[in-house]
Amino acid sequence: MGHELELYFHIPFCVRKCFYCDFLSGPADTETIERYMEALLAETEGSADAYAKYSVCSVFIGGGTPSVAPVSRIERLMEAVKRAYRLAEDAEVTIEVNPGTVSENGLTRYRQAGINRLSIGLQSAHNEELAAIGRIHTWEAFLDTYGQARRAGFENVNVDIMSALPGQTLSRYRQTLERILSLNPPPEHISAYSLILEEGTPLFERYGKESQDNSDIPDEDTDRAMYQETKEILGEKGYGRYEISNYAKEGFACRHNCGYWQRRSYAGFGIGAASLVGNVRFRNGESLSAYLENPLGCREEVRHLSREEQMEEFMFLGLRMTEGVDAGKFRQLFGCDMWEVYGKVIEKNIRDGLLAAVSDTVLGRLALTEKGLDVSNYVMAQFLL
Repeated sequence: MGHELELYFHIPFCVRKCFYCDFLSGPADTETIERYMEALLAETEGSADAYAKYSVCSVFIGGGTPSVAPVSRIERLMEAVKRAYRLAEDAEVTIEVNPGTVSENGLTRYRQAGINRLSIGLQSAHNEELAAIGRIHTWEAFLDTYGQARRAGFENVNVDIMSALPGQTLSRYRQTLERILSLNPPPEHISAYSLILEEGTPLFERYGKESQDNSDIPDEDTDRAMYQETKEILGEKGYGRYEISNYAKEGFACRHNCGYWQRRSYAGFGIGAASLVGNVRFRNGESLSAYLENPLGCREEVRHLSREEQMEEFMFLGLRMTEGVDAGKFRQLFGCDMWEVYGKVIEKNIRDGLLAAVSDTVLGRLALTEKGLDVSNYVMAQFLL
């Protein structure tokens, strides 16, 4: 694993910004998209020498909505990756798409280019709920795209859904889950997130301020019930929960995301894209014009992580995974005992029923309990030294 690398490509364009989105993304004209994809290609090729010793085990093309870029541009990007990097034969290669933004021909070309995993942003199976959060597609458009993806040969498909949406009831949320599970075949992976009202977004303007009427937004108890429902319904259908918000059929956990939580090295390309290489974190600036001018010269926020910071990350990222963190791996990486460094915090959280020690490896593992997963942020915050 020492010399494995993940590649992330940020394509910041979309047809229209959703009402909940605070990502670095937005609509753009054709010329801007073309120029950006050209710059992305230049950054990818120009960085290859720095990563010559690595084997690339996963590639993730995210956004925005990468499928708004011309298919030929995605093909060229994939050609560059295969040509300039050592792409492992069994690498997982994902692209995010939104319903209605890509054709069956486009999806077939993605497959031929070496993309083998698709992540479709559905969010809800109810058109009124989609409209309330500013999604531009319908459930019917999703069904079209999903069918096309299967016909194009995708055998590893993720569907994104959201709970606690404006106007959403528990029974309607359950219907969304049931509709997805009745797809033939159902998706291999499901990401289920709760809506967070982020400052500066239209939904926050409408519901997030204390003065506003936010009776449309499901209350905390309903939100919690939706979360329990997700776990139970998906569990019954053979989806294992391997991370706080992610569920997969056996063998289909997203390798790319697991890499983030296990602190595998990754290189991010495009504006605002973050990287972790060895124990150095850095990111690209967010200015589109600066990036178009000099895609290789906009790196900023370079941080060499101290040993303490590396330990903190090992703990609070690793605990996101339901399998937890391995004490043997901790010792191998840091030359000391996890229980020595974090003894008090660990003992307190075990007493509170939020963490459990599991003895299935040489030195054991530490994982969040069901109760701990519910308040994961509270538990993880305690691991900051």
